[in-house]
Parts: sequence; structure tokens; C-alpha cells
Amino acid sequence: MDAAFTEEQDEIRRTLRGLLHKRCGPDEVKAAVRTPRGYDEALWRQLAQQLGLPGLAVPAAYGGVGCGPAELALACEETGRALLPSPLIATAVLAAPLILALGSEPQRAGLLPALATGELTATLAVPGGRLATALALTGPNGGDWAGGGRAGGVQARTQDGAWRLYGEAGQVLDGHSADVLLVAAHTGGFAHSRTLIFLVRADAPGLVRTRQTAMDETRPQARVELRDVAAELLGDGNGGEDGDAVAGALAATGVGAAAAFAAEAVGAADAALARTVEYVRAREQFGRPIGSFQAVQHRLADLYVAVQAARSAASYAAWVAGGPRERRTAEPGAAGLALAQALEALRRVAGEAVQLHGGIGFTWEHEAHLYFKRAACDELLLGPVHRLRAQAAEEAGLFAAAADGPSEAPGGGGAAGERRTDGGRVAVGEPDAPGAREAVGA
Repeated sequence: MDAAFTEEQDEIRRTLRGLLHKRCGPDEVKAAVRTPRGYDEALWRQLAQQLGLPGLAVPAAYGGVGCGPAELALACEETGRALLPSPLIATAVLAAPLILALGSEPQRAGLLPALATGELTATLAVPGGRLATALALTGPNGGDWAGGGRAGGVQARTQDGAWRLYGEAGQVLDGHSADVLLVAAHTGGFAHSRTLIFLVRADAPGLVRTRQTAMDETRPQARVELRDVAAELLGDGNGGEDGDAVAGALAATGVGAAAAFAAEAVGAADAALARTVEYVRAREQFGRPIGSFQAVQHRLADLYVAVQAARSAASYAAWVAGGPRERRTAEPGAAGLALAQALEALRRVAGEAVQLHGGIGFTWEHEAHLYFKRAACDELLLGPVHRLRAQAAEEAGLFAAAADGPSEAPGGGGAAGERRTDGGRVAVGEPDAPGAREAVGA
């Protein structure tokens, strides 16, 4: 893996950071989340049409930029740094890969170009708020998580040769504003039970969408009710009618989604840490900046190491997600581990940011709480962290190896925070952090 950014990636980072610095400060974020759609529509159009943000990972044949998960994760790191409220994650990370993997050619040609240019937005609706399960991040997604034919999920039935959906899905990212919903529904009854993905347009009769009250307003969520709603099967000959193919596509989407969410969390943690460092340099106590106190320096140095370790893991996960199928197969659990490490780093940094800002940091209106809310809600939506790690260990076969008896890991002993594969060592733990303490010196 080459950790250096290409010239194109540096340009994406530089351009996006400059634009968001001008247009997406804390006051602008608070104003945007209180609009009916939950984000600044003018800014979203600019990001989509001028920078091609939602089409970064969409093939050029369908109107996208033709990059990959690494570039999309890089963009998510910058949007996370600004806590940008936007449909980027729902559209580009969750919906577009599923349409590309399962959709028929007419469906791809009809939806992907509009998604790439920002003309349409889309999202994935999963019953019961079980997004992490559907993406195979916290457990296998081959079960009855879509409802299993019982109440509380979404059921699909054929009527006069057309599909109809019944049920409800909660915690749907940008579900109240998306133009197209990809709904995971259970069908087939007991004998042929399977989960399929269906396309539902925002103006479909019987579709009721309600924006939910969430602690993190920068990540809008909605409850979607389907009352005898007409739907179109995603696929129609491309594997969309095959439950195993759907589960595989969701799991593959989960790898890219974990990398993107991890990068976004790293960006948020880095920004929160930078704001805290700036504050302790300026805040004086007993006639000197509080950043000159050794106890404060130690705490910030630990946070710096945690953020850099999470960044390394997120970059590696994006590299795995953008590689061939053989690479993803050889690195099971890499994306889930990266997401766990990034969420944990964001939680630590956000909590310390509130503490180190002192009395002003404990006021709910202070900007430090924007990061604190993001950390809390992301872990509720995608975690918890211990389940992400447990699933990654299961995929890597660590539990099976432990059952066979204790044995030394391939490649010999090593420092904590390293992961070994095929007898080699890949560093995904905490890197050295030279200059961390000096960054907050007196």
C-alpha cells in the first residue's frame, strides 16, 4: 500500500477544504440543519455540480468522475471535519453502490447519472434501524433482519404482476428528503424467505416520511412508512431477485461504507482536536496558558496519537475497499476494525474537548457539542464498537483459531496495535507522534 496521496487526491482535499471553510462554519451548520431538508441546498448543488462530489466513485460511463472508494473516503474526511449536513453518505456511499451492483442496465442508466450530478438524492431504508446488520458490520446479514415475514419489518408481495410494499423502516439517513429510496424488504414467505431491494420514488402514493428528532441534527434521520406502496425490484435479471446476491452486495457496500464513515469520523476528531488545541493555547489560568500545563499536554498528546492511528486504519480500509475482490477477501474485517477505531477516537476526542473547554464547553450551545453529538449518534447508528470488533474477529477466523488452542500469531511477536496477515505485519495501531506535545506547548 502506498500511503502517499496522488496529485489528484491532494487537489480534491485542498479544494473541498477551502470551500467548506468558507461556507460551512458552526453557525452555518446550525442554520442548515433547521431547514426542511436538513442541509444547505445551494451548497449541495455547488458540491455536486462544480466538484462532482456524489459522483466521485461512480463510473464515467454513468456520468461520474470514475474515481474509487479512496477518493470518496478522502472527501468524507473533509465533510466530517466541517460536520457538513448533506445527503452525500446516503447517496454516494449507500445507494449508488447498490444500484451499480444489483441494478439492471436501464436502472443504472436512469439513476446513476442523476445521482452523480446531484439532480437526485437517494438512500437505503432498512427496517428496525438495523443498518449496521444489513451492511454486515455488526453481524452476518443472511438472517431475517428485514422483518422475517413478521410485524415490524417491511414485506413485499406481488399483486397483478407488480410489487407492493408494506411496513415501516426507522432511522433512515436523509429518508425525509431523498428522491429515491432503496428499501430492503422481506418476501417469499416461509418456504422461499429472502430479502430483496426495491426502488421507491418519493412521490409514490402511500409513502409517508417523517423526520425524526435526533440528538445529532447534522445527520438527519427519518421514519418511512409504506402503506401498500408500488415498488420496482432492483435488478430484474442482474441478481436482484437472488437473496444471496443481495446479501453479498450489501456486505460489499458495507466495506466501502465503513471506510467512508471511518474517514468522516477521523475528520471530525481531527477538527475537534485542532479547536481544542487552539483554545488551550489562548486560555490563561494562573497567569499562563493552560496548554503549558503538563497534564493538559499529556492528554492532548494521547488524543493526537489516537487520531493518527484512526486515520491510518481508515486509509487502509479505503485502500482495501477500492482494491480487487481478492484483496477484500484476504483482508476480512479491515473496514469494521477501522470504523471501530475511528468511532472510538472521535468519542474520546469529543469528550476531552468538552472537558478541556472548561465551563463554556459544558454549555449545550457550544460548538464542542456538535462533535460530541456526532460521536454519540454515530456509535448508536453503526455500533457499538465492541460489536464491530467482534464481527471483524469472526470474519478473520480469530474465534475459530482460539478454539483450536493457543498458538503464536504468524510472524512472531509484535507491538500492540499491529495486525498480522499471511505471516507479515501491517501496522494499523498507534503510530509515533513526534511533535504532539510541542503542538500545544507554552
